[in-house]
Amino acid sequence: MSTQQHLVVVITGASDGIGAEMAKQLAVKHKVRLALVLAARNEAGLRAVAEVCKRFGSVCLLVKTDVGVESDCRRLIRETVETFGGIDILINNAGKSAQALFSEVDNLGWYQELMRVNFWGSVWCTHAALPYLKESKGKIVAVSSLAGLIGVPGRTAYSASKFAMNGFFESLRTEVQEAGVQVTLAYPGVVATRIRYHGYNAAGEAAGSSGLKEEQAMPVEECAYQIIQAMEQNQREVVMTAKGKLGRWLRLIAPGLVDKIAMAALKKEVRPQ
Repeated sequence: MSTQQHLVVVITGASDGIGAEMAKQLAVKHKVRLALVLAARNEAGLRAVAEVCKRFGSVCLLVKTDVGVESDCRRLIRETVETFGGIDILINNAGKSAQALFSEVDNLGWYQELMRVNFWGSVWCTHAALPYLKESKGKIVAVSSLAGLIGVPGRTAYSASKFAMNGFFESLRTEVQEAGVQVTLAYPGVVATRIRYHGYNAAGEAAGSSGLKEEQAMPVEECAYQIIQAMEQNQREVVMTAKGKLGRWLRLIAPGLVDKIAMAALKKEVRPQ
């Protein structure tokens, strides 16, 4: 725990979806012992999440943050330390989705933007927070995706950003383990949030729909619960679906079958012709 009496937890992408739900579950669990630093671009969403968390006694600091901007990431950590004296847990949850066949993309500029948000945002936040996490022997959580373990058709940009994220945090885990810092990678599958609707399409605009079949999407409450459990139990990683666990190992012995399973997850109208 940091030098203050509270458990200081920084959550990026905390205005809705998985980040918001993690904040609420942590508030219920830790109550008055918790200091939540909620970061996102959506200030109204942050205020709504904070109101719920405060009902359980948590202290909340709201920091409007675009993780695709390095100075925002560093300011987030600076304001956290200035307010609470340290950091115990950094949850790199902010991210953006994308659904597009590579052959249909004319301008790759949004590929670069996606990498800034999904990969560099977590790197910048972690770099700024690491000295304080070493002091507290704290925890880092990186919310990745099954698309970062197995390449998914139509998600070249998204998978690339998550594969990069995984490589970074797996390497970092080894570097910081002797300092007492725990790194947990989380691999959700399809979760019942709106992230895919807000993500990029081939033209770099908001998709407005999901290219994935979502009938069996995991409830966001279950996803957040599994991540928190893995973090608190110091697990190296948590792969959240049976299909994801199976696919990871099938890829070693039957990669062609995994390709077919990945293609089957797409709606017919977005599959390559």
